[in-house]
Amino acid sequence: MQLLNVGFGNTVMVERIIAVINTGSSPARKLKELAKADNKLVDVTEGRRTRSILVMDSNHVILSSVQPDTITQRIIALQASYHLSELTPGEKSVGRVEA
Repeated sequence: MQLLNVGFGNTVMVERIIAVINTGSSPARKLKELAKADNKLVDVTEGRRTRSILVMDSNHVILSSVQPDTITQRIIALQASYHLSELTPGEKSVGRVEA
């Protein structure tokens, strides 16, 4: 079980994430409204602007103030077989993950 930081010390299980989406579209706003109506909305923004929406396999929708790209980078870092601190500074870019 790996936990992903989604902002302000809040974590979710990586294995349960279905999608990480941007909040700018109309379908994203509709998804948020439907989750709120079903009591499946979890807001971890602590009053800040919602920047990403995480859709979970339990139909819960999590609102985060962390950018979708940042969440994606964190997921990639968790899936790597090594810790980022073991890399040299030139190897720390996300696009250069090697086995």
